[in-house]
Amino acid sequence: MASIARQSSLLRQSCLSAFRSPFATRNGAGVSQVVAFHASAKKQILPPLPQTIQGTMNDPAPIPTPHPSEGSYHWTFERAISAGLVPLTIAPFAAGSLNPVMDAVLCSFIVLHSHIGFQAAIIEYFPTRRVPKTATFCNWLLRAFTLTTAVGLYEFETNDVGVTEAFKRVWKA
Repeated sequence: MASIARQSSLLRQSCLSAFRSPFATRNGAGVSQVVAFHASAKKQILPPLPQTIQGTMNDPAPIPTPHPSEGSYHWTFERAISAGLVPLTIAPFAAGSLNPVMDAVLCSFIVLHSHIGFQAAIIEYFPTRRVPKTATFCNWLLRAFTLTTAVGLYEFETNDVGVTEAFKRVWKA
């Protein structure tokens, strides 16, 4: 009887080995266990980059031509917009005055800050050399959303109460 139980156990293990996960481990008793959360699964979403060598193996890496808007000026502009949002966000509520010019500057800084942030995400996740059509589509979609947001905020500022007054009303509601 014990030999039949052992044979059925071996048969079950050999049948299940075809369906065993690559993350399966064996415990001390030799029984296969599957890890609950797989953190090491490798999934290739985008195709790999082309594996070509330009020139010879001993040539230095090509240095792209420098452009001021893609380097330190761009970084400085991003930081200036981000730092400028702090006082623009606090000033209308701390001073207690509602100024349409300050609202307009706040809205334009919010639109610029959002556009720059989403553009950085598109550049990071959809590189032009890997997926040129997707990157172009995402950039044009970002421009359309940025323009729509700017027009919407302009309409809200000119035909309604404005951003800071709306926040005050929501805060006190």
